[in-house]
Formats: sequence, structure tokens, C-alpha cells
Amino acid sequence: MSEFSQISQWPADAVAGALLHRGEVKETVGDTAREFPVASVTKLVAAYGVMLAVEEGAVELEQPAGPEGSTLEHLLAHASGISFDSRKPQKPVGERRIYSSSGYEWAADTVAEATGMDFAEYLREGVLAPLGMNSTRLEGSTGHGLVSTVEDLAAFAAEIQDPQLLHPSTVADMRRVHFGGLRGIVPGYGSFKDCTWGLGFEIHGDKDHWMGALPADAVGHFGMSGTYLWVAGEYAMVALTSRDFGEWCKPLWHDTNTAIWNSL
Repeated sequence: MSEFSQISQWPADAVAGALLHRGEVKETVGDTAREFPVASVTKLVAAYGVMLAVEEGAVELEQPAGPEGSTLEHLLAHASGISFDSRKPQKPVGERRIYSSSGYEWAADTVAEATGMDFAEYLREGVLAPLGMNSTRLEGSTGHGLVSTVEDLAAFAAEIQDPQLLHPSTVADMRRVHFGGLRGIVPGYGSFKDCTWGLGFEIHGDKDHWMGALPADAVGHFGMSGTYLWVAGEYAMVALTSRDFGEWCKPLWHDTNTAIWNSL
């Protein structure tokens, strides 16, 4: 049994996953067509939709969005200062990395206003349909409302590795640290002095958490529904489960990703 295939032994009623190399699926586990709520993995796909609107000229990263003094860039990088579940500021803009689903809802509203389209429809037409993500839909919050499958998210991971919808330079910008040096909390893992984040993507940096031994420039996201996606070098992985995030994930995800990466 390969290190990757051992995720089938995770303590959840349903586990499905895929391991990719250079955009091609090399191994799978479980029912890759099963639909799962993916929680905050939503933010990766939503950020892609926002950046599509940037490339199309409907919005600009530097334009005001969010609380006074904030931009669309601040919202996507969790640097606007608003709280997780409301648009009320907790800190001044750019002072702290405050993880916020509300920020993504605000960013989606900004795109919707600029394009004249509901963001869920804009995302479907601009990102999901072109990538063949036909089993993926946004239900509710742009921060955590996506339902998807391993097959669809593997197609999205392949796009990240070899961008076709967005210009490669745009994706590279999404994968670099924005507003570096900000202290912040990764939900479930605590506070980090330098909580590195890009646009949508959490960047591993030197955090000791779910990404395990993945390299510092690895990017991805996990969701509180027991899901995650990461991209590192030539490899990417999707893991979806039917069990909500909790103590069972720690240190299991850390150790799993370490073992997989070391085996590659």
C-alpha cells in the first residue's frame, strides 16, 4: 500500500482523494465522483473567480473594497481587519491576518456589483464550466459554501499547476505572500507570528501544522468539513472526507502529508 493510499484508512465513514503529478492524476482513493461539502477549500475556487474578474477588467486588486482603507487585495489575503463571520472591523486594515469568510463574501459582492452577475453564476460560467467541474456548485457563502468532488477539485488543482483560464503570472501572484509579516491564527492550529497567505491560498511558510513536511512554498487550504487541497512543486493532492475537522486530524494530516511528500 502506497503512502497516499493509506488515507483510505482514515477514521471517517467516507474518504476520497487524488494525487497528481504535473497535472495528471496518478492515484485515487474512494469514490472520486461523490459530492462533499468542502467548507473553506471554497476560498481557493472563489479567489480564482475574483482574479478572473480582475483579468477581465471588471475589478482591480487595488480598488477600495471592504471596510474603509481596505482593498480587494486585503479581502482576499485576510488582511482587511474584519472578523470571521461579520463585516465588523476587529483591527485596522493591514495590521493583523484575521481569517475571514465574511471578507470573501464582501469580495464576491464587489465582483457581482461590477459585473452585474450573481457571483455563483459568474463562477460557474467563468471557472467551473470551462474546467469541466460540472458536479461543483456554490451553495451559500463564498467563504465556505462549495460542494464538490475529488474529480472536480483534481481538475482545479491541475489548472493551478498549469494555468489555462488565468495567465500564469496571475496565478503566480496568487501563490506569493501578500502583506507579509502579519501575525494571525490558522483555525484549529493557533497563532503564528508570520501567518503567510497569498490571494486565496494559504502558504505553508514555516508553520508547523496540517501541511507537515511540504516545502515552504506549498500552497493550499483545508476545510472544517474534513477536507483539503495542496499544491507543492510538481505534485498536488485532494482529500475529502465525511467527518468534520477535529482532533482526529491532528497530527494525522501532518503525518500523512509528511509521509506522502517524503515518498515522492
